[in-house]
Amino acid sequence: MRITQVKSLRDAEAFEAHVESLGVDLPWHDDPASVLSRRVVVRDGTAGELSASNRLAILPMEGWDGTADGRPTDLVQRRWARFGASGAGLVWGEATALVPEGRANPNQLVLSDETVEDIAALRALLADDQVAGLQLTHSGRYARPADRAPRTAYVHPALDEPSGATEASVLSDDELDELVVAFVDAAVLARDAGFDFVDVKACHGYLGHELLSAYDRTGRYGGDFAGRTRFMRSVIEGIRSRAPDLAIGARISIFDMAPFRPGAGGVGETTADGEYRYAFGGDGTGVGIDLAEPSALLSMLEDLGVGLVSATAGSPYYVPHVQRPAYFPPSDGYRPPEDPLVGVARLLAATAELARRHPAIVVVGSGYSYLQQWLAPVAAGAVAEGGASMIGLGRMALSYPDMPNDVLAEGALQTRLICRTFSDCTTAPRAGLVSGCFPLDPFYKEHEHRVALAAAKKASRSRLG
Repeated sequence: MRITQVKSLRDAEAFEAHVESLGVDLPWHDDPASVLSRRVVVRDGTAGELSASNRLAILPMEGWDGTADGRPTDLVQRRWARFGASGAGLVWGEATALVPEGRANPNQLVLSDETVEDIAALRALLADDQVAGLQLTHSGRYARPADRAPRTAYVHPALDEPSGATEASVLSDDELDELVVAFVDAAVLARDAGFDFVDVKACHGYLGHELLSAYDRTGRYGGDFAGRTRFMRSVIEGIRSRAPDLAIGARISIFDMAPFRPGAGGVGETTADGEYRYAFGGDGTGVGIDLAEPSALLSMLEDLGVGLVSATAGSPYYVPHVQRPAYFPPSDGYRPPEDPLVGVARLLAATAELARRHPAIVVVGSGYSYLQQWLAPVAAGAVAEGGASMIGLGRMALSYPDMPNDVLAEGALQTRLICRTFSDCTTAPRAGLVSGCFPLDPFYKEHEHRVALAAAKKASRSRLG
């Protein structure tokens, strides 16, 4: 399969023709600034209203550059300062663990009594008028505690072995009760640190997401929909009780698929054989979508007064082409099994369906970085058509944090900074290196880890053929 890279599409007509040739639909608006500059109000059940000055947001991205005890370093501070100067109306702060053993890497931030002042200093780096949140996380099967196996929601036949989990890794109901308390405690600290909202994370294969697909789990936290959503519901209710002035958001994988693996020529292929029962938002085949339960989840969040959701999909560990479409695969991934624009269109369409079903929720769309120079008109089209309330920037914000400023000012884009989805921001951390955009950010181009990154990429190319 030959894929036409987006960067080679020189004008809007070429882009639109290519999209049509793929048999997919993408929204479009010819005047992005007029749409994306509009203010948006998030209404929370107990915290009241949060007002974002525009429709662009910075998405939460896991950092690999904190200290061993979970405090931010100068690299973390630099990243947050750049987000603070970006012009984005909302900054959804990066994944921050609520307990050390729940970290996805040994240099992830941790929010605790000991680190709260350091985390508050990150909030101070953002602009006063930016809505600021913090993503609270326990990484579940993708946690990397130093002296034990990761903990999981249930036994998974395909994911246990590669993640190092066993049957003994499954958290008990009592342990999940304790983690509910830990989430609430961390939320209170986030409020004290000056954040406007916290994210009760339920995406990308981490613990909160995995519990949503715990169909075979017995006990209070599995089985039927009420059981599988009990953890999220309990956390939200606990935060409401102890910090009613703190708004609550949720980043959710609104659909999932069976794990993919490298096939012939390193191209991804599904491991499903026509039946897969572990995908929240899946249709049971491992490759299809059914949004009935995700819609029911958003209805539950509405009932709990949650007015902010960031929509994503799948997991970067086992279906990266679903979660963040890219031409260049991460080191532990596979070559894309479809044109990445097909993945973009799939995620935008699913997000739009839920956004239209739940207009009271401010839905932040994701998966836009692969659009590259065409990001703004597609983003504006999605907002104008009701397919999202805000547009989130992930990898694009690492290479080009000033994109919101440039789009809103109707200025020319700085093409040399546009993210081309090289996936170095994933390959580097998977090799134990710091987070950052090594290809395009001049700071990281000179970083000492660049040589080691080049070696990791070479090994990846050899593996994929």
